[in-house]
Amino acid sequence: MRIRLLVAAVVLLLPAVASAQGNACDRACLTAIADQYLQALVAKDPKRATLAPNVRYTENGQRLVPGEGLWLTVSGEGTYKLHVADQTAGQIVTFATMRENGLPFLLSTRLRINGSRQIAEAETILSHSENAAKGLEASGAPRTAFFRPTPPAARVSRQELVRIADMYFSGMQLNDGKGSYPFADDCHRLENGGNTTNAAGRGGQARPDPKTANSYSAMWTCREQFESGLLHFVSRIRDRRYVVVDEERGLVVANVFFDHEASAASRNFRTPDGRTISNSGPARTWTWMISELFKVEQGLLHEIEAILVEVPYGMNSGWSSWEDGRSDRIQFPLK
Repeated sequence: MRIRLLVAAVVLLLPAVASAQGNACDRACLTAIADQYLQALVAKDPKRATLAPNVRYTENGQRLVPGEGLWLTVSGEGTYKLHVADQTAGQIVTFATMRENGLPFLLSTRLRINGSRQIAEAETILSHSENAAKGLEASGAPRTAFFRPTPPAARVSRQELVRIADMYFSGMQLNDGKGSYPFADDCHRLENGGNTTNAAGRGGQARPDPKTANSYSAMWTCREQFESGLLHFVSRIRDRRYVVVDEERGLVVANVFFDHEASAASRNFRTPDGRTISNSGPARTWTWMISELFKVEQGLLHEIEAILVEVPYGMNSGWSSWEDGRSDRIQFPLK
């Protein structure tokens, strides 16, 4: 009798399991929803997006109602768009250029899709920099590495991808020049559309020597910047929310804050080789809100891309508790 009841219970559960599996949103599904969301945004019509009735929406950390803020002023999509999909978590982050009353700007949007394929959360980070958007569009298209799949035998766990990405933040925050930095030789970083590693010198500017320079240079490699010990201007990297992980392509997106303190310690310090640097770094205190993408292959960081905007010092993301927002610990998976 008990066996018959157990079988009956399993049979009753099968339709529910099948329904849940049928509602699972794969890469194509997530991408289609993200594209539809941007189209609804441009149309200034939240009803065109598949929003859940209780959707939670923020712009640069401020909670709003869909239809407010950017929805009132956005006027078109730009020419750059990169989707990073996480089929396991049902989330997708889109880096894109857009138009606001005709002027280009940068956008990072995180969408969380529920079991009914509706948008339950929408987190938008905006950088209203016309030059940054033009710079990103001038690149023509996202770098091919972001689309390159990792061979199945070389794939690692989601937790391992996050661990490697977090070494970047921890190494920058510690800034002792002696850490274990997981940079590939071809590591390259774009921030707001501009080269912040391996950059060409302006007007024939000579490349500074990382061993003798008194300030950080965008002309250096990823490794040279970290080993220089001159990243002192970043005092804390906090609220490290790892929002999307794509194991198939080795991609990780983190939404974080970089605090810059204009303290005596940040402006006067010693380099790893013992040189004294005085009155260098930020002369005021502020915070960057950042959405940062990492390409990980064979345990190393190859491509890095970030959208960032200046916000008041110590600001919260609107998605974390005050305590988590102050912490530099890894926040993954999402709560």
